[in-house]
Amino acid sequence: MLEFLRITAEAAGFAEPKSPAEIIGAIIGTFLSFLGVIFLCLVLYGGFLWMISAGNESKVLRAKQVLTQAVIGLIIILSAYSITYFVFNALVQANGF
Repeated sequence: MLEFLRITAEAAGFAEPKSPAEIIGAIIGTFLSFLGVIFLCLVLYGGFLWMISAGNESKVLRAKQVLTQAVIGLIIILSAYSITYFVFNALVQANGF
């Protein structure tokens, strides 16, 4: 039975213990994927609001605000990730790890 579990774990990619850096990277990747889903939902919601506005200026304005805020949030998140990646990569190369 244990041999079967070991073979299954190897096939799933869990054969070797991961380093803390790989675990943190996987967590960050999952978090960014979740934020991408939230962004997609906000864009769909903003588009839906715009489609059902029926020409009402206040509803169109609200839809534009939702879309603008979603894009600004995505830009902030991607900028923060890029800056963090650059800084940590520079630190790792400077220390020779």
